[in-house]
Amino acid sequence: MSIGRIPSRPVQVDGIARPRKKPRKLTVTNAVNPLAEQARRLKQLKIGYPEGMTNLEVLRTQGLLERRLQPYGLSVTWTSFLSASSLIEALSNGTIDFCGGGGTASIFSQAADHVFVRVAKEKYTAPKGQAILVPEDSPIQTLADLKGKKIAFDKGSSAHYVLVRSLAKVGLDFSDIEPVYLTQPEALPRFCRGEIDAWVIWVPYTATLARSAYPGRSIADLESIFGDKASVEVPTYYYAIPELVRDYPDLLKVILEEVNEAGAWAKKQELEAVQRMAEHHEIDPSIVETLQQRSAERAIIPIDDQSLTALQHQANIFRDLNLIPERVNVKDGTYSLQTKQNWTY
Repeated sequence: MSIGRIPSRPVQVDGIARPRKKPRKLTVTNAVNPLAEQARRLKQLKIGYPEGMTNLEVLRTQGLLERRLQPYGLSVTWTSFLSASSLIEALSNGTIDFCGGGGTASIFSQAADHVFVRVAKEKYTAPKGQAILVPEDSPIQTLADLKGKKIAFDKGSSAHYVLVRSLAKVGLDFSDIEPVYLTQPEALPRFCRGEIDAWVIWVPYTATLARSAYPGRSIADLESIFGDKASVEVPTYYYAIPELVRDYPDLLKVILEEVNEAGAWAKKQELEAVQRMAEHHEIDPSIVETLQQRSAERAIIPIDDQSLTALQHQANIFRDLNLIPERVNVKDGTYSLQTKQNWTY
């Protein structure tokens, strides 16, 4: 599919910007089964995913989407990327059609005039899903101790926002630290060699099985920084090219339904693991109760005004710090799809 920017003078439908286009003749095929018609036209769906994003990992490894779309002859390809910013850039240049990643990256991408649409968000952010690590023998004990230190993080990522908010929490400015812009794979060896004082990281480099052999200790995580607001402050979004939203709405609905199904499966596995730990009194019963509640809820939700307001707050902070060249409006219908769609079937 060719990438084209949504026209600058769209038609407004249900508060969403829709491009002007000529009416398409309705055939018997798309009247009876629009999904089949859209799959026939698209032929191949290209999905990008960042390492450690549970819902997309489950969707890929379980083959849920492939099974759902197999009757329509639509093939699905998967490509991994290092960060959400590289994923959205790939959307913009036509390498992929759909992806997921942190919300912060979309602010920088929108400021860079990339072409993409936010189409959904995850309902919950893992409270330990991001952390600030320091070497085991570091004298740094608290966030206040970060003043004047070299701190590594991926520029324009959610780690960037987590650091800004962490510093503000203890009265420090971004100018009070020495930023070291590195991707996570680049940062790991430098952290191990002691060349940086702290490292702002996300899964799979936080306290998971993948991180168990890594050096360092956490001085803060999403829970300690944002409390119960972590899911609003540090959201995970799903993104698509404008054509997928505009010309393939039934296919987009199927994709989001299967992402939701993957999230439900992952929550069920997590709940079962925690219940086994609870039987041996290895975990607080309140954690089991929380997971039981969430296991019955949707994994992803439509983008609403509350989530966009929080994202706009992020954007304003980055502009005030001159980290993006101009103010962006995340509620712009060109970039954010607000819908009441419930992705269950």
